[in-house]
Amino acid sequence: MGKEFTKGFKRFTCHFACAALVALLAACGSAPVGPGFYRVERGDTISRIARSNRQSVSNIVRWNNLSNPDAIEVGQVLRVSPPAGSSAGAQRTVPRASSSGSAAASSPRDSRADTASAPATAATPISLVWPSAGQVIRGFDGRDSKGIDIANSAGTPIVAAAPGTVVYAGNGLRGYGNLLIIKHENDYLTAYAHNQALFVKEGQAVSQGQKIAEMGSSDNDRVLLHFELRYQGRSIDPARDLPPR
Repeated sequence: MGKEFTKGFKRFTCHFACAALVALLAACGSAPVGPGFYRVERGDTISRIARSNRQSVSNIVRWNNLSNPDAIEVGQVLRVSPPAGSSAGAQRTVPRASSSGSAAASSPRDSRADTASAPATAATPISLVWPSAGQVIRGFDGRDSKGIDIANSAGTPIVAAAPGTVVYAGNGLRGYGNLLIIKHENDYLTAYAHNQALFVKEGQAVSQGQKIAEMGSSDNDRVLLHFELRYQGRSIDPARDLPPR
C-alpha cells in the first residue's frame, strides 16, 4: 500500500496543488533549495547524487541519517555538503574515470539495508489531534506501512488532524478508496483513506478538529481509516505527534 500511495500521492498533489503550494509540496520537486542541499529528481540514485556533488555515498547517507540509501523519493531534500562544524574531508570522494572512461566513485556501492527507511526529521513539530476514535490495529514502520490504521464502525466521524487546506479529494488512487489530502504549515501533509463519505472539497480551508469525512471501507476489505503524515513529501510516524490517549 505504501509504494502505491507514494506514486499516486506525487501524481495527484502535483496535478491538483495550485502554484502557491508548489514551493511547499516536496513531491512536486520544483521549489529551490539552499546551498549545500539537493532535491531528488526522477531517476536519481544516491550514487549519482554523490558523484555529482563530489562526495562519497557514505557521507550522503550519514549526513541525512538514511538507513536505506535505496529508499530516497522524488522531491526529498538531501544534504550534500558537510554540516557546519563537521569534518568535511574525512570521507570526501572525488570521482575518478573508470577503464571505460565514465566517472565512478572510488568507494563501493552501499548494500541495500533490510530496515525501513529513516523518517524525515522535521525542523518544526506539528501539533495533531487524533483524526478518529477507534482502535489502532496497525502502526507505522516506514516501509510496508506508511501510516497507521484506525478501526471503528462505518460512519465514525473523521476530523482534520491539523488546520490546513484540502489539496486532494477523490477516489482516483487505487487501493485508497475515497481519499483526502490536506496541506498544513511547515511542509506537512496528512492523508485520510477508505472513507465512505467526504465532506470537504479541494481548495477548502479546514480547521483542526473539523469533520471532513466518515469512516468506511472504500477500496478495502474492512472499515477503517488509514492515516498518513508526511513531511517534505516523506512519510513519518504520526504517533510521534499525536497526543497520548
